[in-house]
Amino acid sequence: MSDKTNILVTGGAGNVGSALVETLINDANNFVVVVDNLQTGSREKIPQAKHNNLKFIQCDVNIEDEITSVFHTFSFDYVFHYAALVGVKRTLENPVSVLDDIDGIKNVLNLSKNTGVKRIIYSSSSEVYGEPVEYPQHEETTPLNSRLPYAIVKNIGEAFLKSYQQEFGLDYTIFRFFNTYGPKQAKDFVISKFINAALKNEDITIYGDGSQTRTFCYVENNINASIAAAFNEVGKNRTINIGNNVETAVLDLAKLIIKLTDSKSEIKHLPALKEGDMTRRQPDITVMKSLLNQEIYSLEEGLKKVLEDTSFIV
Repeated sequence: MSDKTNILVTGGAGNVGSALVETLINDANNFVVVVDNLQTGSREKIPQAKHNNLKFIQCDVNIEDEITSVFHTFSFDYVFHYAALVGVKRTLENPVSVLDDIDGIKNVLNLSKNTGVKRIIYSSSSEVYGEPVEYPQHEETTPLNSRLPYAIVKNIGEAFLKSYQQEFGLDYTIFRFFNTYGPKQAKDFVISKFINAALKNEDITIYGDGSQTRTFCYVENNINASIAAAFNEVGKNRTINIGNNVETAVLDLAKLIIKLTDSKSEIKHLPALKEGDMTRRQPDITVMKSLLNQEIYSLEEGLKKVLEDTSFIV
């Protein structure tokens, strides 16, 4: 295994993590170890490796003893730290569990520092911008404006990475992920929730009037840009927005999904959420575009790709 590039992906049984793993193992020179506690991820999402270069270990990065043994068994060159408690509703309902993720960040950083890891790649979130004070949100100039536990923990993670680079020379790449969707997305996120309701001709429920906007990035674009940044100098010690920059109102998203699925679903409005439902999101993706070697999928193109994947159908 010494001639291979050894890569750890924490949270590799999730939506973005499993798609990342799938691309990494296509290169026979990579040996990928996936760790996941399967709290929100699932074994079914972990791809099959045709090069026999993938190992899955069920473990919790927030528990030091569990993740330490993984680092000491393999000598990792790169670490993608994607494990986290995710989902606005889930994180609002479990704020203390979100804080546990700080332990995971510290564990991964300390172990990487002590075992010769070349670079840590960290999945932060657009949530760190909170209710943005400017549009589009730029990685270096837009103030971070969130008070939600999930976003604060992501922000802490970013600060830790920068501190470890400064003090110990441990290089990093930080990705601020905006909404990313694909065939393997958990069923409690907005696109997967709307699609599943539409396919069953059930009501699609929207918080508030649906005028709040989001940008939706098809997972293939996310992975393409992320891998380009992770292994190149351009992404070294840098924070990069990863997403689509076309804003879509949630109401328009629901209408488009109803159209594409030829559904009889009706749209029903619920009271607006008290917190966590930002009115707008729009990243500056200048850096991401410079990394991509493919076109950015429109929302309609991406949704059609999801709908073509029969594994998505519930």
